[in-house]
Amino acid sequence: MLARRSSRARAGHGLSPCSTLKVQWGRIRAPFLLAGLSWVWPWAIATPGWSAERIYVTYNILERSISVASLAAYAKDGTIDDDLAAYARYANPGVLQDLRNALNAKADLSPVTIAQFLYSPQGEAALRRLGQVIRPDSGVAGDKAIRAGLILAAADPQGLSLLTFLKHYPARGIRVDVDLSLQVIGEAERVLNQTRKATQTVIQLAEAEAIANPLPGDLPDLRRRGSYTFQKESVTLVDPSRRTVPLSPTPLPGTNATLPRTFPLDIYLPQAGRVPLPNPIPVVVISHGLGSDRTTFAYLAEHLASHGFAVLVPEHPGSDRKQLEALLSGIASEVAEPTEFVNRPLDISALLDYMARQTQTNPAYQALNLKQVGVIGQSFGGYTALAVGGAPINFAQLQKDCQTLDSTFNLSLLLQCRALQLDRQPAAPPNFRDPRVAAVIAMNPIDSAVLGPDGLGAIQVPTMLMAGSADTVTPSLFEQIQPFTWLTTGDRYLVQMDPGTHFSVIGGGEIPGDQGALPIPPEVIGPNPAIAQRYVNAMALAFFQTHIANRGDTFSPYLTAAYANAISEPALQLDLIRLLRPNQLSLGASR
Repeated sequence: MLARRSSRARAGHGLSPCSTLKVQWGRIRAPFLLAGLSWVWPWAIATPGWSAERIYVTYNILERSISVASLAAYAKDGTIDDDLAAYARYANPGVLQDLRNALNAKADLSPVTIAQFLYSPQGEAALRRLGQVIRPDSGVAGDKAIRAGLILAAADPQGLSLLTFLKHYPARGIRVDVDLSLQVIGEAERVLNQTRKATQTVIQLAEAEAIANPLPGDLPDLRRRGSYTFQKESVTLVDPSRRTVPLSPTPLPGTNATLPRTFPLDIYLPQAGRVPLPNPIPVVVISHGLGSDRTTFAYLAEHLASHGFAVLVPEHPGSDRKQLEALLSGIASEVAEPTEFVNRPLDISALLDYMARQTQTNPAYQALNLKQVGVIGQSFGGYTALAVGGAPINFAQLQKDCQTLDSTFNLSLLLQCRALQLDRQPAAPPNFRDPRVAAVIAMNPIDSAVLGPDGLGAIQVPTMLMAGSADTVTPSLFEQIQPFTWLTTGDRYLVQMDPGTHFSVIGGGEIPGDQGALPIPPEVIGPNPAIAQRYVNAMALAFFQTHIANRGDTFSPYLTAAYANAISEPALQLDLIRLLRPNQLSLGASR
């Protein structure tokens, strides 16, 4: 079982468009133009007057172009006219078919949805980056032209596609700077190679550890449900000390513009049966990610409750699914206000205060251990867990990392850098450490800039970071693997799922057929999320049994490379390490 794999190379995921460019112009013009087009269509579809008539691709002093009419004819019935034929003869059939598929692909997004995102701080940052490469031949700024074309295309009766984007683009011509594109692609390839090397380093360290320290014997499978039943109760908490702006197009009649912060809380309470309940009952809090809700990790709450944990799952207003829906419908202007960096950890402390009061009056809660609580969160919830675990906001690191926001390959910085808008006092940076929090798990967290080395180094409780090697939202190298080297707490763990994505661990919630505010394509979710969620169940159970329930004598063998190896499945492989030195990572300056 322990010999499940040798060090595995990740092949087939390289970035090398334009690698066929040659010195002779006659041989480079097809890949040259198609490489330029490859920068246009993914952004137009994914993020997704005058009408663009030609696309010009420039490389140094060379320039070639193709008419939009030629592309439209090819998209419609596969016609290759003389204009397109000059390039098609140098391209293989696969490239041509990809081009046709991209031209015909449609995104089901309304103009309001597109506009709200593109006018948000995150959307504007993405547009500035894209506008450096794709520019109109008029005097309009590149980012503004792209935004106008996308919004108008989304309102087109034919729907948002690359062709309708070109139809509504506010210039006669689009210019794609291949020289700059190649620089960006080269930098992206360098970052990708660094990530591969870091991923492989984790794999090799875990394999060596698993061989050196094998399992002591057959261990039960922690992915299985426990023997306890549980009851779920939902309550609504009100914190009058904090104010929030209601999600409404207009202020409520007869009120001011803000209301006390109010948020729902689900409580999963294990029930006594043929196996007596632990005494005291250990408590875990789960914090959801940006644009999600408290049902996202219902699978984990139920699993922990079945093993004797009381689980508290809040929903964070201002960065939850309702906030995302409000953004997409035009009610809100941001996917999350900067104040959520403060409110989220304060939500955790507020709910623990509430539960402490309940233990004084409600017999059902009297056995809860609220002096030694575990917190687990994902993405923005990962930040939340680390913050209440003792990591203060690091404004100095934010100032440094956010200077290059328009050229970053770390998308999570678009959110992290919003923390710079918080009110800052000359005193120490905000620290949301709650002394009742005794251990934390952060899945796909945002932390590299908002917490940084100093923030993560301040955490003194047991900490586990969980990463997906194919995470493009919170890239594992920048947000989990390198930050793991900044931890100084004695009990630290790095869990890697290869090739897990940012969405692998996210459950589907409890609403049948619900796709969320924005349906996520299967290609983005990645392979076998059910496997990833079983891994989360097992690792979280072992971690909290060891560090919250004080059962390390029984469960510490599960927090090993050997156990991760034992339950790992080929489609999504699992690794665990406890030590990684900075000099074991080969990193440059790219973020």
